[in-house]
Amino acid sequence: MSRNVVVTGGGTGIGKAVAAQFSQLGDHVTITGRREDVLVATAAEIGTNYVRFDASDPNAVEAALPALPERVDVLVNAAGGNIFTATPPATLAELNDLWLENLRKNLVSAALVTTALQDRIPDGGRIIHIGSQTARIGGGPYGAAKAGLEAWVASHAFEVGRRGITVNVISPGLTDETDFYPFELPDSIRKPLLASAANGRAATPADVAPLVAFVASQQASHITGQVLPVNGGASLYR
Repeated sequence: MSRNVVVTGGGTGIGKAVAAQFSQLGDHVTITGRREDVLVATAAEIGTNYVRFDASDPNAVEAALPALPERVDVLVNAAGGNIFTATPPATLAELNDLWLENLRKNLVSAALVTTALQDRIPDGGRIIHIGSQTARIGGGPYGAAKAGLEAWVASHAFEVGRRGITVNVISPGLTDETDFYPFELPDSIRKPLLASAANGRAATPADVAPLVAFVASQQASHITGQVLPVNGGASLYR
């Protein structure tokens, strides 16, 4: 039976690959994001619906609810990203803004959308968040936001677990073919990251999407509250 799947940040990168995976499985998929031109193009390419809104804006989330499915069997929170500054913050006010924006985009956005849609998730539903290995190995305010996501999932899984709803984090390492970095990584950063992986390569969104699909399946009904890495062994979750 087809499910209703909502993927935030579904216009590009990992979110797009995840949405395409569910669409190929025959599910009814709705992608969301901030850029309508991107959503229109992706929806036409992979055969999904789209709803434009900023997942980190509570008013925008509230306004989008009538356009979102009345039943959401699978929610994937892929919206987010590392908020960079060209130079280190020069004042405490700038530092404050940088930290809050990373938290808003990567943690608060997931909490807002999940809470807004939770009553639409039936017993046995799935909630999946896209995290990052920086939550475990360090990554400034972005990594701290993703670590907060892991902590929230650990408690939220118990809040909804009696209804058979599972809540998990899929945690990629370095991933190519995304809009994550607004610049090309210098070799001084990229080469050590590649060397840290057992297979010596970066992930692609196509590496991440199948695990999301499995965690959303009936076969994964006893997997909840977990952080599942996709990083080629670069960070061993033991």
